[in-house]
Amino acid sequence: MKGSIYDYLDRYINEDGKERYRVFEEIRYYSTRYNKWVVAKVNDDFDGATGALDINSFGWIIHDVLCRDGHFEDGTKCNNWQASSVLSDILKEENRWFRARSWFVATWLFGGGEARKNGMTK
Repeated sequence: MKGSIYDYLDRYINEDGKERYRVFEEIRYYSTRYNKWVVAKVNDDFDGATGALDINSFGWIIHDVLCRDGHFEDGTKCNNWQASSVLSDILKEENRWFRARSWFVATWLFGGGEARKNGMTK
């Protein structure tokens, strides 16, 4: 993943007047921690960084894929800890050290979606 997250997304306003994002070029992330791929596919639709600023980061979109789907690209389940860890890893790779920690805690405690249904930890 190189460049800006906005090189892969279109912003638009939905019928409810809320800002949304649609993927127009596939975004692939390989987690070295879990040896798994996470893929945001063309035409996937997202609401942005829920409860935070939509910063120029690949972290929130990859985290959203895991929380929406509850599994990695190969079909293995992803739990809430793993989804938050992947988010934190991406933010660290982007040199966002404070957000890597604070967003990990916030997403693990309050987020997770389908990943949370798979459990809070391993």
